[in-house]
Amino acid sequence: MTPTLTAGLLLGVLCGVWTFVMGFTGWYKDPGKASAFFVVIAIEVGVLLWGLTQTAKEGRTYSGQVVAGTLISIIGGIVIIGFSLLFTTVFFPDYFTEMEIAYRGILQKEGKSEAEITALVSEWSKGQSPILQALYGFIGTFVTGVVVSAVLGIWVRARPASHGARST
Repeated sequence: MTPTLTAGLLLGVLCGVWTFVMGFTGWYKDPGKASAFFVVIAIEVGVLLWGLTQTAKEGRTYSGQVVAGTLISIIGGIVIIGFSLLFTTVFFPDYFTEMEIAYRGILQKEGKSEAEITALVSEWSKGQSPILQALYGFIGTFVTGVVVSAVLGIWVRARPASHGARST
């Protein structure tokens, strides 16, 4: 398996597993712990760093590293779509209802009126479906991957031979 494919699959599986940790612990519906979901960003950065270190050994230049990181993110994002759909349709079919309840609670604590809460929840609900959530996960993974690869590619790439070294 190529380093790009390996890193992409690793990225998708690790992010998917973290999503299930959030689910089985119930953290996703606790406003104080829901931000722990963003550990997926650290996972993606770590996997991209490892993956680009591997692809640098193949002799990739800066642009080659950005392409490799983008491909890693696309592969990971596809796996994440699968995990997300399993999460919201099979293992946690009440996910959206539970999220709405949590969101209503937050809005009530902010002192919003019932009319404001109804309007905000109605607007929020438009983006709450298994397929949309899965696509948001893919898009987030893709965008993060492109940006992080562009930064990491500056440091993690094939280096030209040292000018001080002479071949005989």
